[in-house]
Amino acid sequence: MAVTQQEIENRLWDAADELRVAMPEAQYSSVVFPLMFWKYLSDTWEHHHQEFLEENDLVSLSAEEAREIEYRDYQSFEIPCIYPGTVAERRASWSSILATITQPGLGQRVRASLQAIETANPGKFSRLFGSMTWTSEEVLSGEVLAAVMQAMDHTPKMHEGNMSHDVLGGAYEYLLKRFSDGSGTRAGQFFTPREVVELLVELLEPRGHESVYDPTCGSGGMLIASANLLKAHGGRGYTLKLYGQEAVPDTAGVARMNLFMHNLTQFQVEVGDTLKDPRFKKPDGSVATFDVILANPPYSLKWKPWTNDPRALGGVAPQSSADWAFVQHMIASMDPKKGRAGVVLPHGVLFRGGQEAAIRRRVLDDKLLEAVIGLPANLFYNTSIPTAILVFRAPGTKTLERQEGVLFVDASKRFAKAKNRNILTGADIADIVSAYHSKFDADGNPVDPDGDDALAARFVPTTEIVANGYDLNIGRYIKQVAAEQEDLGTLIKAYNLARAERQRTEKRMLAVLAEAGIEGFDE
Repeated sequence: MAVTQQEIENRLWDAADELRVAMPEAQYSSVVFPLMFWKYLSDTWEHHHQEFLEENDLVSLSAEEAREIEYRDYQSFEIPCIYPGTVAERRASWSSILATITQPGLGQRVRASLQAIETANPGKFSRLFGSMTWTSEEVLSGEVLAAVMQAMDHTPKMHEGNMSHDVLGGAYEYLLKRFSDGSGTRAGQFFTPREVVELLVELLEPRGHESVYDPTCGSGGMLIASANLLKAHGGRGYTLKLYGQEAVPDTAGVARMNLFMHNLTQFQVEVGDTLKDPRFKKPDGSVATFDVILANPPYSLKWKPWTNDPRALGGVAPQSSADWAFVQHMIASMDPKKGRAGVVLPHGVLFRGGQEAAIRRRVLDDKLLEAVIGLPANLFYNTSIPTAILVFRAPGTKTLERQEGVLFVDASKRFAKAKNRNILTGADIADIVSAYHSKFDADGNPVDPDGDDALAARFVPTTEIVANGYDLNIGRYIKQVAAEQEDLGTLIKAYNLARAERQRTEKRMLAVLAEAGIEGFDE
């Protein structure tokens, strides 16, 4: 019987919940994802191995012939034996190690199994399982690890004969989101909210057989969403060539597992600092180019500025913020004929001065920027600040009517409140995409606005932006019909919070002064 999405999600969460006695929820992913993927590989291998056994006469085959047939016609990866040829020989499969779950040294056996799988499949699974520090008894006791594995073993067999990749990939995404909801700000390092990813992909519209690149790919959500969108629109998502780079090795492993779980095999995820050491390059040493580039990089990251790098279009971003450096890298990575890029960044990139202003000027002079879309505040796990999507296109790829200006869309008020943050609804996403594709009259206003609830949007000529000193602040170009008024309740709440924090700070300060013998301060 086919496995339902709800069933596998509940079972997997039950397994993850066994970790509650050993570590905070923010760390669950480092244990659960490697175990889940190991079980998926093992179940898949054993399913195909059984097919091989049922369909072949092993009596007439030598061991070498049997292996050749199995790995040619049935298996796409290998689950090897650990310590082959010895008394301790045991296949590095989930079921094999689970059979020894009551014996001491479980973590060591799990680690040996995962390492053996990586070694046996260097082209596919190299460094896939990350650092595996959780296999140490000091980090995770054998009793807790056994409980997690036993709970996860209650999930149905994870192979294509028992569940679709849509269900499997959906379960993986469910865990990603649930871990993120429980991780607070740390989640922003590896997970961009699904609706923001969907919006970015909708704007860039990946097409069949194109290349898609995320220079800060986290858990790989944007690459997967690109394939999913193409599939939803009647295309073949698996034809996309997917590329990602991620600075954190364990997170890169999560991305690789995520892609495999979604049955996407045309991908390459590399580890490294994209600004310092871009891993995708042409033979001449310049950065490789792609059809679609999309990213949600770390905001206002302190970095070591380039000294002599051809990506530094218009100048070098300041040490205090790498925001524009990520944009420059993405622009350099756009295919000159059909490349387009979309990036989510804080509003400061729109108006900050100094070196960033010089870069902004060059980008506008070169007609690379197509659109600025203001998003609501509190959309992300790691920051409550409002952000904006910037859309870029390679020279000559803009439509004729978009050549001499920039489209501004204000979607800052379009959201629904969720438990921990604001979210974009499906209707919000559809309205933003519709505004992006709108036609505009000579004054830059939408030709056919969609009713009274239409998003505020305006196509602004480059001459007006130049007259404003290349400032891209959305408020300069979109004037609301009536002046925006602050919500009184929100202001009172913010004041009360600030007042309470001030009182707590003063209390701590007075206690420190009293301990130091300093008097004369009144609360």
